[in-house]
Amino acid sequence: MSGVQYLAQERIWFDKSRYDEAERRFYEGVNGPSHASQGAGGNLILQDIARARENIQKSLAGTTMYAAGDQDELVTRMRGLELENQSLQNVVQDLRSALFNLESRVALLERTPAAASPFQTNSVQQPKVRAPVEEEEEEDDDLDLFGSDEEDEEAERIREERLKAYAEKKAKKPALIAKSSILLDVKPWDDETDMVKLEECVRSVQADGLLWGSSKLVPVGYGIKKLQIQCVVEDDKVGTDMLEEEITKFEDYVQSVDVAAFNKI
Repeated sequence: MSGVQYLAQERIWFDKSRYDEAERRFYEGVNGPSHASQGAGGNLILQDIARARENIQKSLAGTTMYAAGDQDELVTRMRGLELENQSLQNVVQDLRSALFNLESRVALLERTPAAASPFQTNSVQQPKVRAPVEEEEEEDDDLDLFGSDEEDEEAERIREERLKAYAEKKAKKPALIAKSSILLDVKPWDDETDMVKLEECVRSVQADGLLWGSSKLVPVGYGIKKLQIQCVVEDDKVGTDMLEEEITKFEDYVQSVDVAAFNKI
């Protein structure tokens, strides 16, 4: 029986107001009635105490009703927890058994040589992996690191022959000549400049690696035309600076020379 249920069955505290009232009347009969003011104040206090006790009784009655329902729910939950605890204990027992079996097998494998066990450890397989390395070390031991002088001379002769053959092959291969295509703009002084004579002067510039190409007259403005001429040069022999310097020597016809386009071939 719980404490709440025991308290609900105990009636002495619920009837305490009656006992107090009887006790008060007894002492009033023995000592006489008290003053009116004191009696009125005492009655008010007793009424407050009685109401408080009544409220306590009602609260305890309600608590008793709720306690019965909570107790049933608590019992149900405790039963569920007991079942869950039992299930967890079974799982733990199974895990312990599996772990014990695994430890036994590992101990047996550690004591057994690498013969017929399908669970061979890495320490057993290591000699098979290291075998090729050991064979290579034995082969390296068979090599003569300090060869004879005759072998060195033969290797040096073969090396020189190969270098000589490579040099001859490279010398026979034609060298690639870097060339460029240049488009020049040659401007005259005015519209009265003889453009035919100007072109003859430009083409009179000759050099090794210089080849003149097509040309045309392009209008500039106010009746003035410029000579646009193309040439192909070898980069190692002829440059744009040399062409500009040679063409501007014909100062009677040429005002300026500009490079309009420059392309590698």
